[in-house]
Amino acid sequence: MSLRWLDFDYSEGDDDTGVFDAMASVELGHAAEVQAEIDAVLAWAEATFPGCRGPVEDGGEWDAELQVSNEDTNPPRRCFSLAIGGTRAFCQALGERFG
Repeated sequence: MSLRWLDFDYSEGDDDTGVFDAMASVELGHAAEVQAEIDAVLAWAEATFPGCRGPVEDGGEWDAELQVSNEDTNPPRRCFSLAIGGTRAFCQALGERFG
């Protein structure tokens, strides 16, 4: 699956971890499409690394944080901010799949 709305930036930690960040600000009519891409990325992560979600420092392979806010503009917009990261193996697999 290629992503239309999410464009990830990758940063690597000094502890063999990494994080992919993506942000999308769209008119409300496109919000469901962005959410579907986010859901697909999270579903892939869970299917590829099942039962491994959680902070790396607590033994997890990957974790994610999603923030959604509405912007009071004309036309109204919704802003999505997704951070997903984890171990080197997880980040390599995510980069190969969606990078």
